[in-house]
Amino acid sequence: MNGFVDETTIVVSSGSGGNGAVSFRREKYVPRGGPDGGDGGKGGDVVFAVRSNLKTLSHLKLKRIFKAADGGRGARQKMHGKDGGDAIIAVPPGTVLRDPATGEPVADLTREGERFVFLRGGRGGKGNSHYATSVNQAPRYAQKGVEGESRQLKAELHLIADVGLVGQPNAGKSTLLSVLTNAHPLIADYPFTTRTPSLGLLRLPERDVILADIPGIIEGASQGRGLGLQFLRHIERCAALLYLVDLSSKDCPGTVHVLEEELATYAEGLAARPRLIVGTKLDLPEAGEGLASLAGAFPTDRILGISSFSRDGLAELKQAILGMAGKAE
Repeated sequence: MNGFVDETTIVVSSGSGGNGAVSFRREKYVPRGGPDGGDGGKGGDVVFAVRSNLKTLSHLKLKRIFKAADGGRGARQKMHGKDGGDAIIAVPPGTVLRDPATGEPVADLTREGERFVFLRGGRGGKGNSHYATSVNQAPRYAQKGVEGESRQLKAELHLIADVGLVGQPNAGKSTLLSVLTNAHPLIADYPFTTRTPSLGLLRLPERDVILADIPGIIEGASQGRGLGLQFLRHIERCAALLYLVDLSSKDCPGTVHVLEEELATYAEGLAARPRLIVGTKLDLPEAGEGLASLAGAFPTDRILGISSFSRDGLAELKQAILGMAGKAE
């Protein structure tokens, strides 16, 4: 996801209605015909449309200002002005629109094809043909169109996935995602290799499962340390979580406790989501001791040991992921 943007502020404006026309019927044998001014066209709306082929808000950040077209003026012979075209703003699934001043949500857009009309265009003005009366048979005035509205909006992206991969830096999340799915995240042997969330599709005979790799969570992430705070929002929509723990670390249970605390601090109920504790790097000599410590500290949890390098435990993990995704439906 090069150029990944998950938050930006934009300005949107609906179109103004066209003015009504002042016109009188003038034909060869009707030299003093009545008023025939047409109505102005309606201004365009501001419409948000969900497109599943989009994965980021980068296109909104590049443009920032979106304006619908104004309605056309009315014309003679009661001709209606052209309606203004809508400003259709495409967004990825999981986009939340907020009032930037209050933070209050305006819309939560999640489904492919979903459309949300945020601002309506201004109504077109009436032509002078509407104002003829027995007293005033030749009105020389028409109604002006209603002006459009302009608003500022904050757009946030909350990735939608079945299962989220959480863990501290270098826990093996990106490597696991690359061997399970079609994703190709950046992988290297240093902390915070993953600087943007990655989505991958795990294809199984029974169904497809979407996995999300979230940048490493460190202690204090919910207060802004490291990269965690910036991306914790992306696991809010995950139905289940994989807690990935490096089995070569000195305190495997402590790692799980840090993840629990940071998730609980960030959002109430997040730490209570269905979870599976996965010990990574099972191929290392010290992995057995780490796996035993996890089993002793969390006797009620299901714990699996895997190695993305040797592929040990991956078949069992796939079935466990399938079970978690199925229960969350």
